[in-house]
Amino acid sequence: MNLSDYGLSTERGFLAGFDPARITLPADLQPAREMALRLPELIPTGRLRSFLERLPEPDLTGFCETAREAELRAAMLHYSFMVQAYVWGEPDAPKVLPACLAVPIWQIGHAIGQPPLLPYSSYTLENWGRFDEKGPIGLSNIHTLQHFEGGMDEAWFILVHVAIEARAGEMLHEATRLVGAAKEENDAEIERALGVMGAVWDDVNAIFDRMPERCDPYVYFHRVRPWIHGWKDNPALGEGLVYEGVAETGGKPQAFRGQTGSQSSIVPAMDALLGIGHAGDPLRSFLDELHAYRPPLHRRFIDDLRAQSVLRSVVQALRKPAILELYNDNIRKLARFRTRHLEYAATYINRQASTAAGNDPDVGTGGTPFMRYLKKHRDEAEAHLL
Repeated sequence: MNLSDYGLSTERGFLAGFDPARITLPADLQPAREMALRLPELIPTGRLRSFLERLPEPDLTGFCETAREAELRAAMLHYSFMVQAYVWGEPDAPKVLPACLAVPIWQIGHAIGQPPLLPYSSYTLENWGRFDEKGPIGLSNIHTLQHFEGGMDEAWFILVHVAIEARAGEMLHEATRLVGAAKEENDAEIERALGVMGAVWDDVNAIFDRMPERCDPYVYFHRVRPWIHGWKDNPALGEGLVYEGVAETGGKPQAFRGQTGSQSSIVPAMDALLGIGHAGDPLRSFLDELHAYRPPLHRRFIDDLRAQSVLRSVVQALRKPAILELYNDNIRKLARFRTRHLEYAATYINRQASTAAGNDPDVGTGGTPFMRYLKKHRDEAEAHLL
């Protein structure tokens, strides 16, 4: 396995292989980009929808057929933020998404192979730029491109995830090395790669620990989280949202899950490498469903990693204490990451108070009872210690 075959790299991991800040869009998409970038100005007016409804409805058929992946994803970034803003930008959720938003995002989503609302890839993987373009993709050198309300808490929440994704790139590189080393039962290479991965996990967890520095739980719950909900299993939207002008829906409401960190591909990739499975229950069904929300190449990387990795069985067969300990160390650090996620979910969401139907502290942005699911993820990982 080679990272480049999946559009990935050691330096960026699952982040966009292009620099999102440098992507330009054709002239007929400029009104949409300009409107999207004005969301922080327009939201406080209380009549955001009236502005968004003025957008032209471009025919993106030609664009979707000929545009580069980077251009398609730049367009998805801006349209997906506007779609979320239209739905959640006023007190009562609408039943219909107007054609000026519905048709373009449906076309772009089809072109990139992802559902027509804000995915984690748009929210995080393609929503960053560097101040020094030759510098690292780290917290001291990155900024967000697209915002809802704006402000430090929103930006920091996104950027911590960007920095984690970038640092995890080295872990993905070692994962591909481990696939081959395990098949060859190359114990020296297995030991080396597991050691490197453990060190990367330390860095990833240290970055994750920094979330509270500039993202306050109250501000997150009331000013950041409301924008990223979806319209599946969301009481504010009932059966979903009608995408006006999209012929193939037949005018019926469409239900899609909201953006969630569980759409990140890092943890599923490590589960796949280490041979960590999840029980066949509603949680597993949810994980399988989320898989379709990832970029197609990221899905294929995870699938190929799970299909090809024999690491767990080889570690068991080798019976070498040093390798066994390094394998377990990686599982413990993966479990630590999940534990921190669980702790943040408790303080940033579950302990907050809300009466808004669309922002329930007991329901995740993906539309699930997240506290139970996150704890189960963590426990199932720890159960795989050898």
